[in-house]
Amino acid sequence: MIGLLIQIINIAFSVLIWLVIIRCLLSFIPHNPYQPLIRFVYDVTEPIMAPFRRLIPPIGMIDISPIVVVFALELVRRVMIELIWMLLRF
Repeated sequence: MIGLLIQIINIAFSVLIWLVIIRCLLSFIPHNPYQPLIRFVYDVTEPIMAPFRRLIPPIGMIDISPIVVVFALELVRRVMIELIWMLLRF
């Protein structure tokens, strides 16, 4: 049961991280932002990325907020799994 919960958390965060990476790659190529798949990528990642973009200004023309988002997602993932293990010890 707990193994399944940890697997779900790992998969969910992996998908989010890949969506952030895909969004970064999309910024280098011309695309139709109204295409459903691309719109999905933007709709899922925008609530996560917007607060980081407001806090972290671009360096020249380079936006480093996606890098920080990936690190933050990984940190949250690890904390969640550690909390689950801590709750199991009690």
